[in-house]
Amino acid sequence: MHLDYEAYLDRNPRICGHEPVLKGTRVTVRTVLANLAEGLTLDEILQEYPTLDEEAVRSVISFAVR
Repeated sequence: MHLDYEAYLDRNPRICGHEPVLKGTRVTVRTVLANLAEGLTLDEILQEYPTLDEEAVRSVISFAVR
């Protein structure tokens, strides 16, 4: 399954130093990937960052493997 990660990600020089973030949030792609690398589950990430949804987290994974 391929998600259109561009629909979920944003880069703005005024938000988080121009790092890619999930649209409408200040949650960076790097943060989500670091949580996954630490072994957090999808549900744990969603609990930690309630502004995210499952598709947003999956879009980060899709972005990372491109």
